[in-house]
Amino acid sequence: MAEPVKSDDMPLPSEAELLARSAPMSRLVTVYGGSGFIGRHVVRALARQGWRVRVAVRRPDLAGHLQPLGMVGQIAPVQANLRYPASVLRAAEGAEVVINLVGILHESGRQSFEAVQDFGARQVARAARETGARLIHLSAIGADAQSGSAYARTKAAGEAAVFEARPDAVVFRPSIVFGPEDDFFNRFAALSRLMPALPLIGGGHTRFQPVFVGDVAAAILKAVDEEARPGTVYELGGPEVRSFRELMETMLAQIGRKRPLVPLPFGIADLQARLLELLPNPLLTRDQVKLLARDNVVSEAAKAEGRTLEGLGLQAATLGAVLPGYLWRYRKAGQFSRAEEA
Repeated sequence: MAEPVKSDDMPLPSEAELLARSAPMSRLVTVYGGSGFIGRHVVRALARQGWRVRVAVRRPDLAGHLQPLGMVGQIAPVQANLRYPASVLRAAEGAEVVINLVGILHESGRQSFEAVQDFGARQVARAARETGARLIHLSAIGADAQSGSAYARTKAAGEAAVFEARPDAVVFRPSIVFGPEDDFFNRFAALSRLMPALPLIGGGHTRFQPVFVGDVAAAILKAVDEEARPGTVYELGGPEVRSFRELMETMLAQIGRKRPLVPLPFGIADLQARLLELLPNPLLTRDQVKLLARDNVVSEAAKAEGRTLEGLGLQAATLGAVLPGYLWRYRKAGQFSRAEEA
């Protein structure tokens, strides 16, 4: 059979994937938060392996974009709200595996870190325990019960709740996740079109290890297929460790724009964040300023113990292999200009 033609955004399935899809779909996985950035890629990866996917979200009517990722009837959005345990339990019934991808980057209204990443994680873990489903939980590098950041503290609390309910759960902690719909490179690339300069919080020295969203989805699929160690926390990072300044320089080079990078001390950034927090979708919060004070990279312990992408047998994609595929839209002439024209 001839090799399928591929596109940058949505490669066509291989022959093996087509056979998996055509097989009887008797195995069910429930994905909480499956309509988001990472969720879309996880759902697609599961569908390609022939799983029936139940996507548990607050607004199923807004998750229709997921259904074309699988066969007819293979992907079914259902209503579930983490504040109501009965709806969480109902969404897990009959599932062989439960995956929790729910998380927020900033608080707004009733969407607090504690409600989503602590209480919510606890409800999903209990649902997995009561239904007998295996549990996979998405956390974040930097999760720390002693952190000054509410985001990091509640991520750690969510992990503790997961292992309390299901000691055999698999937890993934990614660094910054990048891909076509990310909220990092897209956000700063969009800002570069409007602002004469870009700020470097804390001088831009904080180190990150960006990981491609497709690699995160592949790692989760490994756990679904029972190729990850039960009761283990994996740390997911890409092949490159870059400072915040270096990431901004890489982004600007990709979109062919020149902008001064202005160091912004943590104290001043905190004051600005107090005002920006008043916006519906703030560019910066005080909690994020606290997070930026610490490096966000895979630990040496995780590397030594094989709790990484490489330990799962996966080869991580580089920034240079992925960023051109979606940052071209921020260039002055879009797809008709090249990154090296900067």
